[in-house]
Order: sequence, then structure tokens, then C-alpha cells
Amino acid sequence: MLAIKFLIFMFAFSILLTRPLLCHIMKKIGIALLSFHLLSGSVCASQWIRVNQEGYLPDDVKVAVWLTDQSVSVSEFQIVSGLTDKVMCNCKVVQQKGAQGPFSNTARLNFSEFKQSGSFYIKAGTVKSPVFRIGNNVYSSAVEVPLKYMRQQRCGFNPFLNDSCHKFDGRIVDHPTRTGEKIDARGGWHDASDYLQYVTTSANAIYQMLFAYSQYPKAFADNYRADGLPGSNGIPDVLDEAKWGLDWLLRMNPDKDTFFNQIADDRDHAGFKLPTNDVVDYGWGKGKDRPVYFCTGQKQGLLKHKNRTTGLASTVGKFASAFSLGADLLANFYPEYSKILKEKSVDAYNKGVEFPGVCQTACCVSPYFYEEDNWTDDMQLAAAQIYKSTGDKKYLKDAVLYGRMEPVTPWMGADSARHYQWYPFVNIGHYQLATQDNPAVKNEFIRNLRSGLERVRERAGDDVFLNGIPFIWCSNNLTVALITQCNLYRRLTGNTEFLEMETAMRDWLFGCNPWGKCMIVGLPSNGDYPLYPHSAFSQLYHYPIDGGLVDGPVYTSIFKNLRGVHLGQEDKYAAFQSDRVVYHDDYADYSTNEPTMDGTASLSYYLAYLASEASSKDSNKRVLGGIIQGDTSKKKIALVFTGHEFADGGKTISKALKKQNIKGSFFLTGDFYRSFPKLAKSLQKDGHYLAPHSDKHILYADWGKRDSTLITREAFRKDLKDNYQAMIQAGVNLPKKLYFLPAYEWYNNDISSWCSELGVQLINFTPGTGSNADYTVPEMKSYKSSEEIYQNILNYEQINTLNGFMLLVHIGTDKRRTDKFYNYLDKLIETLKSKGYEFTPVDKLL
Repeated sequence: MLAIKFLIFMFAFSILLTRPLLCHIMKKIGIALLSFHLLSGSVCASQWIRVNQEGYLPDDVKVAVWLTDQSVSVSEFQIVSGLTDKVMCNCKVVQQKGAQGPFSNTARLNFSEFKQSGSFYIKAGTVKSPVFRIGNNVYSSAVEVPLKYMRQQRCGFNPFLNDSCHKFDGRIVDHPTRTGEKIDARGGWHDASDYLQYVTTSANAIYQMLFAYSQYPKAFADNYRADGLPGSNGIPDVLDEAKWGLDWLLRMNPDKDTFFNQIADDRDHAGFKLPTNDVVDYGWGKGKDRPVYFCTGQKQGLLKHKNRTTGLASTVGKFASAFSLGADLLANFYPEYSKILKEKSVDAYNKGVEFPGVCQTACCVSPYFYEEDNWTDDMQLAAAQIYKSTGDKKYLKDAVLYGRMEPVTPWMGADSARHYQWYPFVNIGHYQLATQDNPAVKNEFIRNLRSGLERVRERAGDDVFLNGIPFIWCSNNLTVALITQCNLYRRLTGNTEFLEMETAMRDWLFGCNPWGKCMIVGLPSNGDYPLYPHSAFSQLYHYPIDGGLVDGPVYTSIFKNLRGVHLGQEDKYAAFQSDRVVYHDDYADYSTNEPTMDGTASLSYYLAYLASEASSKDSNKRVLGGIIQGDTSKKKIALVFTGHEFADGGKTISKALKKQNIKGSFFLTGDFYRSFPKLAKSLQKDGHYLAPHSDKHILYADWGKRDSTLITREAFRKDLKDNYQAMIQAGVNLPKKLYFLPAYEWYNNDISSWCSELGVQLINFTPGTGSNADYTVPEMKSYKSSEEIYQNILNYEQINTLNGFMLLVHIGTDKRRTDKFYNYLDKLIETLKSKGYEFTPVDKLL
């Protein structure tokens, strides 16, 4: 009753408030919101626009989806600047899609021809979309986010908790002679928000991460040690994570005839708890040993319920492919370890040849298990991977034969499937065979990849989101698989026929879906992502579980018939549910809102691809997300001038630049634009690049503890927007490429990330020359005369070069400094020109 009264009060109160203030208040009191711009369309509105809230690459197929529950339509829309609210483009590429699901009318709004970088939102009808970004670097850091969740899922030593769990794993069960024997099976990852562990999903997760690295090694950073704690160890973090899983697989395969498939069972489902507080008793004491299931090759289940196992190949095939690819990629880091993996891969593959069939996970007190019914795809991938590693054509022949037994992964085009019935959801074995030199083999498996895509596209029909996925449990995993297959096919053939479906499914994961919901926890950081995932970490302890891919929408019939699934709170997305499909951001709905380890790992490939798209167009040097230097292979320099309260050098600098026929870059505060508008307009008229430097010259990060941010996200956004507004009021046009140089030339990851959210790239001067000391006054210990600064620049250049440099000079300084360095500017430019340097503004340098 109190809750209802409170909602009535908030509705009435909202009439008196501006929407931004309402949004702020509601966030402060903990009520989940869609996001400011989604809210500005109104939660109780009758029209909605769905976009990819993470953003778009400039050359993407860019489509938003308009939805309504009214008898209205739209024929045009506008793209509006998220910084200034200026209309940037009027668009009329609208594809009407009619009534669908709970919506009376729908339409696809195509703005692919708009390629300008920045932050924007779309207005159509009576509603506007959330703000989104366009830029080459939109996905540059996204690939690291799923690894956060993988580290949090670690069993044994858990770096997130900095503690160990399940230290007593485990005891063998279902073995003809060794049942009850103690075995060391520690490590690996918890499967989802429960703490079971499966080779089925873990081996696939390992392969997915390794495959991503094999295709795009430069996309991954090295910010964590092998134990998952912060610190570089000279090995990319994705390989550290994959090796954590491989270590566990080796324990689950102690000799060539012994394979274990699973640790624990559904007796684990005894309520929410942290893994370090697990007190489930499997017969050896509370919180003690857990069962380790031996792969019997026969139906399995210790109590009432049993699976439908027919062999070993599906499991041992996954062992083999993970071992083989791991051996190749870890050889340079762990040569002896690599040799062990290589030998193990062949042993596991041979075991699959000997015992064909599926090896399903074991159920116990409930009928739920991974109902994998296919196994030839696992053996195909194993054979293809071992052939790639060894060159032995026997394995290539085997891979082709296995691949012909399942040319298309059966879920593709199907209306439904049992839980994990056809797994893995993407057949990378087809891709491996499609890369072979043999034209017949290559063409056959390219056709197979294409056939699957055609089936999904045909099933999508006239769907406004182009979604032909069957909404089974863990539908988001299928979505990632489809995106991966689309991309692999496009890379193999150059054929862009399925590109729109590929980007539509990517956009689906980032909020372009009926619910406007991003499906990866914490990504994007300012998006409408799951706030109440099914996890003890978040629900009981309010720990962030960033990076976890949640299950995703399911058929309404599945939601209604699963045991124990329900809603723990009011459904904020009720208006978007249908009789066919539902999604709930609710901790109690494990069918749609539980993150899964293998689904998260499967994101690695496509996010690595997107990150590589950024890096392929970026030769700049970065620190904490900010660009500090351009291409070091070219003798180009950008002269960067900053200003806040002093402008005494404006005329001198302008004269020197005009004399030398070069363009500079001026980063000026809002106060500067308000105080010296004529100077700013004059500089832009002369062709110089003008940009913001903070509105009030605010220090954003602590000098002594850089990761300590001194401003809130909301205050920062306002400060930067006010700076841009001051530029407009001064009569200065905003540049097409948005760069920002922070006050005091000091920032941290928060600031660069918040800039990115607004579609602005943070930059800083290139350190080393000491040119920025031109602000010092004689009373300071750090004082440098202009002659010293000049000589320091030339000395640095002689030893290191100034290639790609952003050389900082202040446009004005305190009157106590009578020795103004800007008086040396003409001479400095002349000298550097004689050394072959070309001067260019930052928007061209970067």
C-alpha cells in the first residue's frame, strides 16, 4: 500500500518537475530508470525509439526502431546533437513495418548515410531516443568488459572477492571403481549464478576466448595477472583467463582414459549465497567436498532425474579443440605446458572417435540439464583445429566428414529447441574448413555458413528488429552466435548481404529491442542495462557484476512453465511484453535475467572485431583513454594553445601563425569564450581549430591520487556542455571532430570515459619537452625562462623527434611573467620547419 501511495506521489510530483530534475531525484532514491533521454520520451508515453545505446561505427548500417501503441505513423525523423540539441540532419529513410507484438505500428529509421562522429539522439513523432555515439572508437574498450565477469566467476581463488571458495573439490561419482575417491578438481569458473561447473560450457568458453585472440590479438590488453588480480604480467588478459580454464580442464582429464564432465549438481540450488559462503552438503559435510561426475557414456543422474547420454564425443571433442588451440596460442608463453596440451588434444579426440554420441550434463533433483543432442560439430572442430596445429591431413579428412553430418546448426531456422539442445550455438568448425586452400572444401563450408544465415533471415520475415532467433532459454547466446557467424561469413567472402542483420542483432544486445534494454550488465556504463540480474553478488551484496551477458528474452510459455521462476517486483517493462515473448529485469526471473559464463565468453570474438575496427584506424598513443600523441611515423606537429583567464598572447600568436601559414588548435574555457569572444571568433575565422578546456577550469582528478575523481558524472557533463554553449554564444561554430583538453591537463579514466559517452575524444599534450612550463612565474621553484623552454624543445627533438607531438603553449600568462614564451613562437616554428616538420591542427593530426 505504501508503495502505491509513493508511486502516486511521484507521478503528481513529476508534473511540477522538469524531466532532468525528476530523473536525478529518482536515481538518487534508487528507482530504476531507462535513462534520461528514454525517460524524456516518457515511461508512460505511447511512442518509443530504440537505438544501440553503446553506439555505431561511422560506416555501420545504422538503424533505429520506432514503436507506438497508437494508430499513428512517422515518415521522417531528425538526428540531433546530444551536446547542443542542434538538428544535424533531417532524414526520410523510413521503412514501415506495421503492427508487431504489443505495438500498433513500427518502423525502421535508417540513418546509415550520417557518418559524423559525436553524440546524438533521434527525434521522431512525439518522442526522442536515448543519446548514442557515433565514432571509430565506440567499441575500443568494450572487449575488456566481459573479462571482468569471467574473473568474478572464477572458482578456487576468486580475485573479485580476494578469497578462495570450494577448496575441497571434490569426490568422484559414477565411476565403476573409483566412486568416493578424493580428486583435486579445483579451479575453473562457476557456470552462472549457481556454482555448478560443466566441461560442456567451460571448454566452449575457453575456445571462444582463444579464438577471439587468434583472430584479433591486438584487441586485448594486459592489465591483470594470471591470478586475476590487477597488474601486468606480459600476457594478454584473455589468455590468462583462458589458461585458468585450461588448468581446470587438465584436472578434469587426469589421464587419457579418464574424463570428468561436471562438478556439483542441482542440489546447489539452495538459495542465494556467495561462493565463499557455500554450505551445500552433498554427503561429505556442509560446504565440503562436491561430487565430480565421471563421463560414463551412458544415461546419468544420481537421484530421480537422468539425462539422455549416448556417448562421449560431444564432451571429449570440446576438450580436444580447447587443448589444441590453447597449445598453439600459449606456446610462446608456456612451451612445456603447450606440449602437454597438444598431446592431450589428440588423446581426447581419439576417445571421441572411439565413443561417438552425446555426453550430456547430469541432473539430480530437477529435470533441468544441458540437453545437448549433437556431437559431430564438436568432433569436426576438434579435427579441424588439430589439423591446423599438426598439418596431418587425416584430421582434415575427418573434419570434412563430421562437418557433412551437420551442415547447418539445427537451431538456425527452427521455431524452438530444448535447453542447449544444439550446442555450441555457432559452428566455428565450418569457418575453419572454409579457410582451407582446397577450393571444394572451402566453397562447401562457406555454403553451409550461408545456409544457416539464410534460414534465420527467412524466419525473421518482416520482423522490425530483423530478429529470427527462437526465444528459447538463453536466447542471447544464440544472438551472439548469429552475429559471429554473420561476421565470419562476411570476412570470408566480402559479401555484405547479411550485414544489416549482423548489425541489427548487435544493436539488439545494446538496447534496440522491444524493451529498450541492453543485455550486458554495465555496458554501456550510461545505458539501460540490467540492474537486478539473478545473482547473489548483486542482489544480496550489491556487488557490480559488469560484463555478464544475461539470458535474454524467452517465449512467454517458457517463462510461465519453468519451476520456481517468478517476479520479485513490479514489472517496469509490462507495456512491452507480449503473449509471445517476455523479458524482465528482475532478480527472481532466472529465465531471462541470469548472466551466463559461456554466453559472456562468446562475446569475446565480436567485441574483439569491433575493437580492432577502432585500432585499425587509430595510430595514436593513449594514456588513460586520452590521446597524447599522433602517428609517430610522420613528421607532423600540432601546436596546441590553452587558455582560461589570460589572453595577452592572442594577437602575437595569431600573427606568428599567419606569417608561417599554419593552423593551430585552441582549447579555451567557457570563461575565456565569454571574456574574449572577439578573439575567439577571429581565431576561427583564420581557420584555426577551436574546442573546449572545461567551463570553469575545474580540477577533475586529485593531483596526488589520480584515480580519485573530484567531480560527479552529472557535474562533468554539465561543465563540458556549458563550455560548448559558451562557444556557441561567442559566435564560434563547433567543429565536426570533437576533441577536449581538460583543465590543468589532468584527468583519469573516469573523465575520458565520460567524454566518450558524450561522443567527445579527450586529448592531452605530449609530455617530454617541458613547453607547458611557460605559465610559471619567477616566484616558483619550477620556473623556466623562455630561452630554457626553447632549448629544451630543441634538445628533446634532437634525441627523440617530435613526430606526432601536440606541443602545448599557453595563449596568455600571469603578468608576473614578463618573459613570454609565445614571443619565441615564430622562431620555434621556423627552426622546426627547417628540420622537416609539418604543422597541422589536431583534427588532422589525429
